[in-house]
Amino acid sequence: MTLTSKQRAYLKGLASTNSPLFTVGKGGVSPEVTQSVEELFHTHELIKGSVLKSCPEDVRQVADTIAGRTHAVTVHTIGRKIVLYKPFPEEPEIELP
Repeated sequence: MTLTSKQRAYLKGLASTNSPLFTVGKGGVSPEVTQSVEELFHTHELIKGSVLKSCPEDVRQVADTIAGRTHAVTVHTIGRKIVLYKPFPEEPEIELP
């Protein structure tokens, strides 16, 4: 799934008020992190996470790895924050423009 710039901007706006729901630390993108993000996608379509400075990987690389493993889309990375989007299969809650 690819997002247009308009859709990406809309999702960024929605995520700006959200708090980070997961953290990637010195262990990097471990199977446990991937599992917790996958579980978050059962209840959320749009999630925000943070990458600690102790993480050995680049923030963009972390976002792409998690998105690839969970079949999500990287909406945005800024600083050490990541925003990921994965619509619900049956009825998406977020209606994209």
